[in-house]
Amino acid sequence: MLPVKEQVEILMQGTDFGDDGLANAMRRELTERLAEGRPLRVYCGYDPTFTDLHLGHTISMRKLRQFQDLGHEVTFLIGNYTALVGDPSDKNKARPVLTQETVEQYATTFKEQAFKVLDPAKTIVRENKEWLSQLELKDLIQLGMNFTIQQFLVRDNFSKRFDVGDPIYLHETFYALMQGYDAVAMHTDVQVGGRDQLFNIVVAGRKLQESFGQKPQIAIINGILPGTDGVARMSKSMGNHIAINTTAEDMYGKIMSLPDSAITVYSQLATRFTPAETAVLQARLASGENPRNVKMDLAFEITAIFYGESGAQAGQTYFQTVFQKGALPDDMPSVTLQQTMALVELMVQENLAASLSEARRLVQQGGVRLAGEKVENANLQLEPNGEQILQVGKRKFIRIVGG
Repeated sequence: MLPVKEQVEILMQGTDFGDDGLANAMRRELTERLAEGRPLRVYCGYDPTFTDLHLGHTISMRKLRQFQDLGHEVTFLIGNYTALVGDPSDKNKARPVLTQETVEQYATTFKEQAFKVLDPAKTIVRENKEWLSQLELKDLIQLGMNFTIQQFLVRDNFSKRFDVGDPIYLHETFYALMQGYDAVAMHTDVQVGGRDQLFNIVVAGRKLQESFGQKPQIAIINGILPGTDGVARMSKSMGNHIAINTTAEDMYGKIMSLPDSAITVYSQLATRFTPAETAVLQARLASGENPRNVKMDLAFEITAIFYGESGAQAGQTYFQTVFQKGALPDDMPSVTLQQTMALVELMVQENLAASLSEARRLVQQGGVRLAGEKVENANLQLEPNGEQILQVGKRKFIRIVGG
């Protein structure tokens, strides 16, 4: 293993506790725990409440991979029981309750995508139904005796709902107890999570471990990865996400579309760069080097994580050919038009837009070109004659051939 000081610098890179006192306390405890000279038991829990992951979801996985590479024991915990309740931490209303069958289906997809970041040979996969399904009512009462209603009501999401009279359901308070008990059941040293998990990790997890006579776990709280707009948190609903199940060309191109202000945070959270390598990248920016050059190195690194060196090279070549030199891609898909068809309908049919409303919005925002000309009319009808190139956004092209 690396010396303790070097490990701490790597593991604390990109963390954001929102409080200097808490950050210093966690750094000190991490240093002390590493000094014991044994592999630490580290985990992060993932509730399979959806199917497709985006880059923001993998930030905690990247931190787990750092622990793996440093020789520690990493558990990828499938929250197939906590998912039945739903984490209220970052929500302004109760989550819908999922069926066990849906949760299990999503869990399979999660694991497949997670191993694009984690080392499968070094990853322990567990499910929290293993112990949570065994709890009886008396056990839940015992867990609940460690907390007060006031502790939950001062949480930002609950307090806002309380102030405006929106319902706060009793089962939502169970979530923190269930996640905290995960740490007890696995006797963990470290839990990784985002800022929205501070209460669950620091308050619930550490408190319950102490009540069971365990040394409280160390919290590693990751910073938030902004979306492609460089401002708001990455979110599929906001359309500023970078999907994991996409293509190397798409991923590389979307990273190149980031504003320059996002380069540093992406290098800290989404890459394999060490603190020293990140410092070099920041120095290049500070020296006045063209940010595009730095961003190309960033895009290559992140794309290589998911698609390998060859995939990253393909993404870079595509970007340089299509966007820097203005050429059309060679592997453009083709569609044969047999009869007159609305442009927006074709966009949805060919997966260039998720819905008719999104297709119309793309046209109205000037993001659609036909035969090199910007489309102004969202009601445009396409005729089945000749050949035309349809471009949506910066990276989607399709050849339309009349039948």
